[in-house]
Amino acid sequence: MAEPNQAERRTQSQIAARLGQAGFALPGSLIERRALCGKANCACKADPPRLHGPYHQWTRKIDGKTLTVNLSDEQLRCYGPWLAEAQRLRSLLAELEALSLGIAGRGENWPSNST
Repeated sequence: MAEPNQAERRTQSQIAARLGQAGFALPGSLIERRALCGKANCACKADPPRLHGPYHQWTRKIDGKTLTVNLSDEQLRCYGPWLAEAQRLRSLLAELEALSLGIAGRGENWPSNST
C-alpha cells in the first residue's frame, strides 16, 4: 500500500478546502437552444437563417430517464449559478479521484488509467 507524499497531501487539502466552499448545486446540464418554426415565410427560414431563441433548458436524469425543463430568463438567473456550482464540484471530485487513483496505483502496481 502506498502512502501519500507531502505534495499529494497538500493537493488533497487544497481540493478539500475548495469542496468546503460548496454552495447550492443542481444536478444536470444547462443547454441553450435555438429553433426553426413551421411558418413558411418566417425569418428563421431566411438565408442566413435567424433562428428563434435562445431557449434555456435544464436536463437531468431521474430513474434512468432524461427530464428536460425549459427555464425562463428569471429562472436562468436564479438557478444558472447552481448548475455551474455543481459542475465545479464534479470537476473537483474528478481531481480528487485522479489523485487517489495515482497514489493507490503506485502502491498496488495498477495501470495508471484505472477507473
